[in-house]
Amino acid sequence: MLNLLGTYEAKVDAKGRLMFPAPYKSQMGDEAQKGFVVKRSIFKKCLELFPMEQWKQETAMVSKLNMFKKKNADFVTKFMAGVKPVELDGTGRLLLPKDLLTYGGITKQIVLTSVVNRIEIWDKEAYEKAVDYNPDDFADLAEEVMGEFETE
Repeated sequence: MLNLLGTYEAKVDAKGRLMFPAPYKSQMGDEAQKGFVVKRSIFKKCLELFPMEQWKQETAMVSKLNMFKKKNADFVTKFMAGVKPVELDGTGRLLLPKDLLTYGGITKQIVLTSVVNRIEIWDKEAYEKAVDYNPDDFADLAEEVMGEFETE
């Protein structure tokens, strides 16, 4: 499984193109040339960029859902809303679809940040608000989420 690392700032031009950060390309190796899938995030007002192999794993999980259950069908419809394949062009840029840029409130200044096996694409101002937190609140969240894991 691919583990990406890093947070980078970039600019989106008027056509929706951004220069894909070189450190991500280095970490991905040949995977970067296989393309990506970009979609709306489920829980946040940003976009998620999946390397193609990771996207195949995501959809493999989703495809196991029983589509004769309404909530499963509703979930899949929302999960797949706006999904688009994208590729790096010859100069290392990605073209983000206008409808997804609008959904994410993305204008010009953006932040790309790794979330283990995918990259979130944020409007810079929205990202700064999302990561601004009270350390005590984060400590409580960390304990709740990670407190059950034992360290080796």
